[in-house]
Amino acid sequence: MTFIYSLTTWLIPLFLCVILHEIAHGYVAYKLGDKTAWLMGRLTLNPEKHIDIVGSIIVPCLLLLSGSHMLFGWAKPVPVDFSRLHNPKRDMGLVAVAGPLANVLLAIAFVLVGRVVIAVMPMQWSLTTWIVANLRNGISLSIILACFNLLPILPMDGGRILESLLPNKWAIQYHQTEKYGLFILFGVIFVLPVLGIDIINLFVGTLYPMFMRFISVFL
Repeated sequence: MTFIYSLTTWLIPLFLCVILHEIAHGYVAYKLGDKTAWLMGRLTLNPEKHIDIVGSIIVPCLLLLSGSHMLFGWAKPVPVDFSRLHNPKRDMGLVAVAGPLANVLLAIAFVLVGRVVIAVMPMQWSLTTWIVANLRNGISLSIILACFNLLPILPMDGGRILESLLPNKWAIQYHQTEKYGLFILFGVIFVLPVLGIDIINLFVGTLYPMFMRFISVFL
C-alpha cells in the first residue's frame, strides 16, 4: 500500500513535468517556424504520445523500489528540425530554454494550486493529503528537471542554450562535442561520482535553492 501511495504521488507529477517540458519545446519550435512536432501530433497532453517506457515508467519505479532519495525520469524527446527555424542559431536557444522555463512555471502553478487546496479542503481528509503530496512532489520534480536539463552538455537544453549564445566560430567547435554528448553525460552521472567528483549534485545543488527561493515568493 505504501508503494502504491508513493507510486501515484510521484509518477503523476513526474508525467506532468516531463510531458509539459517536451510540449514547451515543440510549441516554441512551432511558433518559430518548425512544425515537425505539431505534424507528429506531439503538441498534446495525451501521455501515449510522450511516455517513454524506460524513462517514464521503469526507471522511476526502480528508483522508488530502491528507496532512492531522488526520483528522475524522461519522456520521448520532441523532434525539432533546427534548419526550419526562422533564425536557427538564435531560435535553437529559445526552443531549448522553453523546457526548463515550462518546469519553473509548472512549479509555480503547483504552489498556487496547493494554496487553494489547503484553504478550501480539510487537511484531515485522505484525499487532501494525497493531493498535497502530489503538488509538493511536483514542485521538487519540476525544479530538479529544470536544473538537470540546464547542464551545459549537448544535446541537453543547457548545451543548446550555450551553443546559441557562443560566437559562431566557438559555436561550431562546441557543436562537434554533441556526437560524444551521451558518453560525456554517462560519465558525469555514473563514472565521476565513483571518483569522488559529483558534478550533478554540485550543479543541481547550486541551482535548486536559487529556483526554490524564487518559487517561495508565491507561497
